[in-house]
Formats: sequence, C-alpha cells, structure tokens
Amino acid sequence: MFMLFIISFIIVPVLKCCGTETSTYTTQYDEVDIKEIMDNERLLVAYIGCLLDKNPCTPEGKELKRNIPDALQSDCNKCSDKQRENADAWIEFMIDNRPED
Repeated sequence: MFMLFIISFIIVPVLKCCGTETSTYTTQYDEVDIKEIMDNERLLVAYIGCLLDKNPCTPEGKELKRNIPDALQSDCNKCSDKQRENADAWIEFMIDNRPED
C-alpha cells in the first residue's frame, strides 16, 4: 500500500525550483495530461519503473522521485490545487486499475 502512495505522486509535479526551499512546489508541470499517462501502458510502466528503481528516469522523473518523501511527509502542503486534484485522480486510478502496483 505504501507503494500506491508513492506511485500516486507520479502525476504530482512536486519539483522544487533550483533545489532551494520554497513555500510551494513549482507549477511548471501542472498541465501534464495525466489521463494520457494513465491510458498509455508504455508511459505508465515507465513512470512506475522510474519510481521503483527498475527503469531509468527522465529529468522530470528524477526531480519527482527526489521530492516524493517531502510531499508524503508534509501531506502535500506545498502542492498546488491542480497537483492535489491530479494526485486524487491518480490514487483512484491506481486503486481501481493497478492495485498490484
């Protein structure tokens, strides 16, 4: 179940700008089409593999992976409304469609 929460943040672009402490995560990736990721098995497996250290990560994936612990620990209090909305959609998708992951 812990992995479900980690994976749920695939679509949450919890990237910190320039590695400095900020009050919110960057919104640079807020417009990522999470439905496209959820509907595309290749993209989905690539993101999951990145987070599980099974596949190489894109630069965005590396930043996401680096910031997931903070987002989980802080209950995503640095997330934008869009990031929270995407996280909720992702969690629902994972529970309904990929509970084994």
